Amino acid sequence: MITLKEAKTQKEIKRFVLFPFSLYSQNKYWVPPIINDEIANFDVKKNPVFKNADAQFLLAYRDGKIVGRVVAIINWYEVNQQKIKKMRFGWFDTIDDIEVTKALLDKVSQIGKENNLEYIEGPVGFNNLDKTGVLIDGFEHLGTMITWYNHPYYKDHLEQLGCIKEKEYLENKFKFKNVDAVYYNRISKVIKRRYKLTALDFTKTKDIMPYVDEMFEVFSASYSKLSTFVPISDSQIEYFKKKYISFINPEYIKFVMDENNKLIAFAIVMPSFSKALQKAKGRLFPFGIFHLLQAKKHAKDVTFYLIGVHPEYQNKGVTAIIFDQYTKTFSKKGIINCIRTPELEDNESIRKIWEGFKPVTHKRRRTYRKDIR
Repeated sequence: MITLKEAKTQKEIKRFVLFPFSLYSQNKYWVPPIINDEIANFDVKKNPVFKNADAQFLLAYRDGKIVGRVVAIINWYEVNQQKIKKMRFGWFDTIDDIEVTKALLDKVSQIGKENNLEYIEGPVGFNNLDKTGVLIDGFEHLGTMITWYNHPYYKDHLEQLGCIKEKEYLENKFKFKNVDAVYYNRISKVIKRRYKLTALDFTKTKDIMPYVDEMFEVFSASYSKLSTFVPISDSQIEYFKKKYISFINPEYIKFVMDENNKLIAFAIVMPSFSKALQKAKGRLFPFGIFHLLQAKKHAKDVTFYLIGVHPEYQNKGVTAIIFDQYTKTFSKKGIINCIRTPELEDNESIRKIWEGFKPVTHKRRRTYRKDIR
């Protein structure tokens, strides 16, 4: 018999966070989170997302043993302001037993029904900065710190229970050597001259901080037309600064400014922490921090985390300036592989940005929806 229990205490939340560590203990492609960071992410006192969202952390038990988990999420801005009657679910993990999945999804639907919502969708997080989608192809590729990994049967469970495809995301990668540095240097100079733009590079994290709020303004303007977009609050931006900016090499953050010194485009790239996180096994101390610092300095693979161009400058070749900046930085660092975060399959504009680099789609992931009855 399967029973569900909401994790509320810190001890229970820790059990929730630790469940995947046993589920994927024999899987060489799963990348664990930092346990304390994940616990903090679920703390209503620490994560400002809870000012606009509610969540229930559900654990499925059988014979006293945890066999599944899910977070049932209501983003109230999405529901009340955007009028999207969606019940979100994320951080979904289960053993290969469809009855466990059914119990978890039924509970998510019940919570949605109690709040007059119309359908469930997941796996998704609280907003656009969180992980999204269940992996449906590419299980033999190493995961990343900004995506969920899962067993192949997740897709089968969801579809057998009547869930249908809502959105599909592609993950692509390309060799840095595919980038024509001479071409982007030439085009970059033309675009800078034509639109009176300048590029900003950094060597110190503290020099980036004054621009982060402005960066998120461009982020919002760039992504607001996407069907998945939910605004990021000022308090969430502050949380992002503290949680992520120090993790990122300052030279991997690039800005483009107009003639009035206003930020009009940006890109954030992160060194690949996947192997370092596997070595850390969820803990920064005593040795995990060493592995992460080594990756930050020496990783030869990088992940393009975010890239945004203000709508007024889209389709004007501004990304050439960003790529010209990165070719110089990556050449010095000896970068080999460039990995992109999940992108909506129907996002033609983002696809055009990368098409000259001969990208290879190595993973696909999907969110599923099901009407609440």
